[in-house]
Amino acid sequence: MKFDIASSWLRQSPAVSATTPSHTSALRRLSSSSCKPTNIISCCSSTPTHSSSSSSSSPSARSYSRRWYNPLRRRPFDESSTEILRHWINTDFHPLASQEKFTVVSYNILGNKNAWKHKDMYPNVPSQYMNWNHRKSNLCRELFGWNPDIICLQEVDMYYDLLSVMEKAGYVGSYKRRTGDYVDGCATFWKADKFQLIEEVNIEFKDFGLRDNVAQISVFEMRRAKSRRLVVGNIHVLYNPSRGEVKLGQICLLSSRAQIISEKWGNVPVVLAGDFNSTPQSAIYQFLSSSEVNIKLYDRRELSGQRSCHPAQVFGLKNEMSNPFAVIDRFLLNCWTDEEVKVATGSHDCHLAIHPLKLNSSYASVKGSTKTRGLNGEPLATSYHSKFFGTVDYLWYSNGLVPTRVLDTLPVDTLRKTGGLPCKILGSDHLALVSEFAFVQGTNDGASEEENDALL
Repeated sequence: MKFDIASSWLRQSPAVSATTPSHTSALRRLSSSSCKPTNIISCCSSTPTHSSSSSSSSPSARSYSRRWYNPLRRRPFDESSTEILRHWINTDFHPLASQEKFTVVSYNILGNKNAWKHKDMYPNVPSQYMNWNHRKSNLCRELFGWNPDIICLQEVDMYYDLLSVMEKAGYVGSYKRRTGDYVDGCATFWKADKFQLIEEVNIEFKDFGLRDNVAQISVFEMRRAKSRRLVVGNIHVLYNPSRGEVKLGQICLLSSRAQIISEKWGNVPVVLAGDFNSTPQSAIYQFLSSSEVNIKLYDRRELSGQRSCHPAQVFGLKNEMSNPFAVIDRFLLNCWTDEEVKVATGSHDCHLAIHPLKLNSSYASVKGSTKTRGLNGEPLATSYHSKFFGTVDYLWYSNGLVPTRVLDTLPVDTLRKTGGLPCKILGSDHLALVSEFAFVQGTNDGASEEENDALL
């Protein structure tokens, strides 16, 4: 069953059979050099060798061909022998053997058009690493290595190219392109042999005066346990750091629709995945985690926290970023127009933005290392380029689910060595978030009293 708030496209492939090519086979076809899917992404050094003819050239010729050395230039990450390692972190919760588990990925993969349109954000990234085919190979190597059941991608503008590879690996896909002149959108993939799509809702935020962003809401049913259903939302929230009211409006709308659909299917659990373009220290993060926020306590331009995440600030290269409008900002702190209030809360008269879901962040729920996590448990960084270093990506979950493990992100020093993403072995300027969840068993699904007591 499928309902569209606005037009969308859906394409499905048949369930995986015994003859379906493996993930590794799909990768071999993707690249001329075979690469075994793995959770360890390594970066090996490769020093070019000069031919004998080069060695016989004159000293003057060699001096002119020698690369000028800049002592301030950070050594490119891929010239070192450093490895990038991401480790699974388990929770203290041990699900029963009878509990169904599944793995979800949220990944902003950096749209091909955006990568070239905003080249100023990637000054340290060689052009060959920005090439789509190179990045696609890296992205698929990561995804297939984690073997997830549901994949939520943002900033997808090469959907059909990805789909051909994903289908060979046993996934079904759906896609929703942004409205207006934009060519990217959100894409959701799922394992055809594990989940069946029973409803899909696509949201075009422009229909509600909330820009050209889009979101997907999918309802899945497990093939081996028909009573197990799940609502998955996939969103790419507006980027503009100054338009906090639009960000709130988009999140409110997605949450409300997800709640309605959850109730329709019997109050099934909800997972919200995406790039929320808001930091863990922001009012919007507080809104997501606590279900409400008083917008009058904040400057709408600071609701997302993005403006304090320039690498120069984060790395302490500058004590304070210059802001010629700082004095004006203080006067405008609480200046919200009636229209902005309505966009954020849905009403001219209400200053409290509320959403109906009770959400927890999977990463904040699983204790990690201080090398990769901030004070509230979220990753220190899920995105890194010349204008931003911080966390904006999340996997939120509602009652009825519990995270059993997450794939830890990367330490700050490892990310800094890259000089900015993408790099030789990472295909996006974001890091993927990967969480494994277990359904919390209740008396209405046939679980015994002993099984339910074990969850307490």
